[in-house]
Amino acid sequence: MKSKVRNFCIIAHIDHGKSTLADRLLEETHTIASRDMIKQVLDDMDLEQERGITIKLHAIQLKYQAKDSVEYTLNLIDTPGHVDFSYEVSRSLAACEGALLVVDASQGIEAQTVSNLYLAIDANLTIIPIINKVDLPSANIEGVKAQIIELLGCDDDEIILASAKANIGTSDILEAIVNRIPAPVINDEAPLRALVFDSTFDAYRGIIVYLRVVDGILKEKDKVRFFATDIHTESEEVGILKMSRLKTGVLKSGDVGYMVTGIKEASELLVGDTITSLTLPAKEALGGYKKIKPMVFSGIYPSNSDDFEDLRESLIKLKTNDASLIFEPESSSALGFGFRCGFLGLLHMEITQERLDREYNQTIITTVPNVEYQVYKTDGTMILVDNPSQMPAVGNIDHVKEPYIKAQIITPTDYMGNIMKLANDRRGIFVSTNYLTPVKVDLIFEFPLSEIIFDFHDKMKSISKGYASLDYEFIDYRKSDLVKLDILLNNEPVDALSSIVHRSKSFELGRKLCSKLKELIPRQMFEIVIQGAIGAKIISRETVKAMRKNVIAKCYGGDISRKRKLLEKQKEGKKRMKQVGSVQLPQEAFLAVLSIDE
Repeated sequence: MKSKVRNFCIIAHIDHGKSTLADRLLEETHTIASRDMIKQVLDDMDLEQERGITIKLHAIQLKYQAKDSVEYTLNLIDTPGHVDFSYEVSRSLAACEGALLVVDASQGIEAQTVSNLYLAIDANLTIIPIINKVDLPSANIEGVKAQIIELLGCDDDEIILASAKANIGTSDILEAIVNRIPAPVINDEAPLRALVFDSTFDAYRGIIVYLRVVDGILKEKDKVRFFATDIHTESEEVGILKMSRLKTGVLKSGDVGYMVTGIKEASELLVGDTITSLTLPAKEALGGYKKIKPMVFSGIYPSNSDDFEDLRESLIKLKTNDASLIFEPESSSALGFGFRCGFLGLLHMEITQERLDREYNQTIITTVPNVEYQVYKTDGTMILVDNPSQMPAVGNIDHVKEPYIKAQIITPTDYMGNIMKLANDRRGIFVSTNYLTPVKVDLIFEFPLSEIIFDFHDKMKSISKGYASLDYEFIDYRKSDLVKLDILLNNEPVDALSSIVHRSKSFELGRKLCSKLKELIPRQMFEIVIQGAIGAKIISRETVKAMRKNVIAKCYGGDISRKRKLLEKQKEGKKRMKQVGSVQLPQEAFLAVLSIDE
């Protein structure tokens, strides 16, 4: 008997209408009542609604009565579109047999679309191309069709024209899902193997895993084992995913659903792991998962040092819901105890900080983001440095290598010159140009990762009026002339403000940072000297003047020596205060490096 189940995901660039299309599919299959309908219903996080982006993958089951009068079960796994969440995308693809490729009729193919499409092709998924927003006056349907045909090598009639907002083509898409996407291979008799593609933490029920059963059957009260961590547990509850979790007690091969594990230790479970039965175990785990490699590192510290343990708990719980976050404890002389966290990119870092604040009520201080450098010492050893405070003394360094990435920028030809200039300013190495259409070009560059993690994406969007798109992948480490830039306050280095920069940019960055800190540091009763230094060499200096009380106001006329004596006494007091006084840095000071317009 042929399976009536179809597992699929939606891949698209950010803002191409992916979440709106998911809304239409939910409405068309009556999964959600119209009175409960809100925009981007699957983006249930406040942050996703506010920013209009998908951050988390979401799984949901739809029931669809096809034109052949057969009822099909469709499992949709919605995926994010931003480059920082590509790990979420890869996990969704591993749980599916097909993908809807959504392309905006006015924007055409963009960098992230291409990247996610290649991930889907590597996973052997059936691709259904859809041109969305065909009702827009600016829609260029024929031009976008040509781009898709060139990219996929498909036929013209395979492309579905749709508008998620105007509900055009939704039934055609559902029919294509049923007819084109292959049914999952049914293998109920084999030993249980289920793929964990996501998990979340519940304070009362422990970790709840979202999974796709590949082989065998998973029932409630089954004894199961996780391959990677060798954890044994009992499946407390098993069910499918509708708008909320719906208990069914059993999941067969090909099904997508959830399992309540009862495991309370969040660190004991890995997303991407394989679940098997304890009584009849499978011999090997499922493949298709890659180990995640963080690109950006930053320190996260509690604003009150007593909250260190709370922050640790919050990070552990957040990790169950965000598998690409990594962290380890570290300490700083300026900020006390905290954690060194690894992120996939700057947006991922920003979202993590927001989620810690909103979901776990953590007030945190973050340090300047860094990448991981390879530092080769004069004694021949190599160390990995992701925190400037770990950088050895200048005399002990032979050379430093920094990570390079290959960047793909797709832009209208009108903005090509501006983007070339921006790439040049960021030490970019031009590789190639490929014209997708007469008015759209695909540019390939190689960049040091440190040059693009701060504000490259924002700058690129600004100079291209939002039309250019970026995707990147790590290539290798290369030797560079890098130095550690220290910031000193009254001759005391502040480790949280140190950064590793290219020598050619160090003088300008040091000068800008000192003048920015002069604006941000509040005046004290004593003078504060802000200096930028490379090793023992001071490269910039600013002074925050002391608050001054007019101590000679009470002297009317009289001898000058009386006034001089009062001024000398004030000077001595300020000198003594400078020796014992400490400078309290506001949170904005630690983010000053980010807001410097380089």
